[in-house]
Amino acid sequence: MEKFVNALEGKLGPIAYKLNSNRYLSAIKNGFFVAMPLLIIGSMFLLITQIPIDPYLNFMESVLGSEWKTLFLKVNDMTMNAMTIFVVLGIAAELAKFYKVDIIPSQAIAIVSFFILTPLSSYDEASFLPLTNFGAAGLFVGMITAILAVEIYRWVVQRGWVIKMPDSVPSNVAASFSALVPGFFVIIIFNLIRIGFVYTSYGSAHNFIFEVLQTPLLALGSSLPATIIILLFEALLWSFGIHGSNIVGAVMQPIWIALTVENAAAFEAGTTIPNIVNYQFYSNFVKLGGSSATIGLAIACVFFARSTQFKTLGRLSIGPAIFNINEPLIFGIPIILNPVMLIPFIIAPILMAVIAYVTMATGLVPYPNGVNLPWTMPPIISGFIVSGWRGGLLQLVQIILSFILYYPFFKMQDDTAYKTEIEPTETA
Repeated sequence: MEKFVNALEGKLGPIAYKLNSNRYLSAIKNGFFVAMPLLIIGSMFLLITQIPIDPYLNFMESVLGSEWKTLFLKVNDMTMNAMTIFVVLGIAAELAKFYKVDIIPSQAIAIVSFFILTPLSSYDEASFLPLTNFGAAGLFVGMITAILAVEIYRWVVQRGWVIKMPDSVPSNVAASFSALVPGFFVIIIFNLIRIGFVYTSYGSAHNFIFEVLQTPLLALGSSLPATIIILLFEALLWSFGIHGSNIVGAVMQPIWIALTVENAAAFEAGTTIPNIVNYQFYSNFVKLGGSSATIGLAIACVFFARSTQFKTLGRLSIGPAIFNINEPLIFGIPIILNPVMLIPFIIAPILMAVIAYVTMATGLVPYPNGVNLPWTMPPIISGFIVSGWRGGLLQLVQIILSFILYYPFFKMQDDTAYKTEIEPTETA
């Protein structure tokens, strides 16, 4: 086992390091942090309009009128359905910090570049940018645009092709002039890109990216086999002390959030929800208690530990585990490089994903509805919100299965610790 673990560490360690240090993946991951609070807020306003309790719905209609839902859905439109704008701003800021160029001009140029690539619609002699291109459908265009725009901007700046003002000019005025030439380069290039797509069968960069890149990636990211591979990779990284969730999130979060927004749009419209696997599926039905569904292990420590070591660890870890934080367990047992505990740690997330997927695919549990909850939302509550009472029941069953899976391996560790603790007493 030790040779096997060392071999895996030698193979996966360099890959994980490269992924974690990649400036583009890091910018995407951190850029989404700008949008995430707004997505959660928008989801809460969406949930207000969709609570399936007739007395509540009747009361709201009687007080606010038959169109009362539109009063709250406006917030959802300006957050979840405009998420790409916030992601572009976040990614541009992260890359600008990496290259040590001015952040605000980088953000402004990136968002203008995205608007240039976004095709206009018209109605009654008025032209406008459709909101649909600012939601999930435009997400990949936005990410690529933010990266490319900042790359061109910093390339020009680093060559000194900027207008330099005298020292007597105020700094804010000087900064605006210094961004003029780099911004001109970026906008010319993006306008040429836009013109190029106009003369293709796709008509726009949005259509091209959506059909050629985004649709296949979403289809792959929403499949069970791909999800199992991703979860296996995440658990293996954690096994060596590498933050697997951060690395997997950098790659998969854009795909899973796009799938979540699709579900939210269908939920809002009252149509069939399309995706089982999305960000909710991953955070609410796989990571119960944290990565690798360790909530069952926390319960075992609290109620069944004989050793003082694990009793103490249980008291320290159960509170965080309720809010899906499991670093006390991962580093306290420890699970890292522990051949015994690695077995359930690697099996658990795959088991949770398969059970959740099968119950949803067979209709036993509704698909996640797109309400984007904080990842710290406790199990059962989160399941109830995103998939109704059957979602909460599914999480309860998963918690029991987590305990059953972890308990035999925990028992071996606890017995060893207990024997070590009582040895001095027996010797005396």
